[in-house]
Amino acid sequence: MKDRRILLGVTGGIAAYKSADLTSKLVQAGAEVTVVMTESGTRFVAPLTFEALSRRPVYLDMWRTDREMNPTHIALADWAEAVVVAPATANIIGKLAHGIADDLLSTVLLSVDVPVVIAPAMNPRMWNNRIVQENVRRLKDLGHRVVEPTEGYLACGVEGVGRLADVKDIIDLVASLLK
Repeated sequence: MKDRRILLGVTGGIAAYKSADLTSKLVQAGAEVTVVMTESGTRFVAPLTFEALSRRPVYLDMWRTDREMNPTHIALADWAEAVVVAPATANIIGKLAHGIADDLLSTVLLSVDVPVVIAPAMNPRMWNNRIVQENVRRLKDLGHRVVEPTEGYLACGVEGVGRLADVKDIIDLVASLLK
């Protein structure tokens, strides 16, 4: 992972706190990590956490004016060697599966031509919803890699499949794609 450029998308689910660990471990492995957060992702973990762990700016929207004119979504897409979305909510999975680009992360996801790893995390009823499963199948058919959620106790108080995959499993998949 030495000097590899990983774009990490963090969406709005309680598992976003595990993305901080993912960022830290990727950086420790030698990767450069740039984080793009959705607005709802910032409600679970502050962008400052990711800035401290990655030692890089965190991107929240396309409309910042303090940078030179360069469409942010294209600049980030050009920079990345791989993209990881962890946690991937049903919302971002649905957006990507249907080409909806209404925020920075979904726009970047439609702009990249590098490997994309999706690591879903959500309530088991949401994960097992036929629409979510169809969207996941569609993403797989389009060539995206999915690190399936695991079974266990979830923050909503139920047990079932929906926990974010182990950080090591996510990193191992990304490393295998960058060989």
